[in-house]
Amino acid sequence: MKPKKLHDLAQKALEDLKGQDIVSINITKMSTIADYMIVVTATSSRHAKSLADEVVKRCKDAGAPPRSMEGQETGEWVLIDLGDVIVHVMLASVRKLYDLESLWKITTKA
Repeated sequence: MKPKKLHDLAQKALEDLKGQDIVSINITKMSTIADYMIVVTATSSRHAKSLADEVVKRCKDAGAPPRSMEGQETGEWVLIDLGDVIVHVMLASVRKLYDLESLWKITTKA
């Protein structure tokens, strides 16, 4: 699946399950690990797990299963590696602490 289509699929899943403050960062010129990074805030650890599960389900159904997923046990920060797209599902406190958007020096919302 093309990176943009995979990105759009993951973002739509996050939007449909009411992920908050979704930020998409095109990192093609900054990194070779992926083309896109999506950061989203979950309202609770259960919500984080549900968001991650939905992204994984939709990607599997589309023939693009994740390479790996970490953090689902606690649900504070769930990382989903889809290859060309990396999804970070975080609780608000964790997102504020790590501030990935500033780390990548991008604050543009998609």
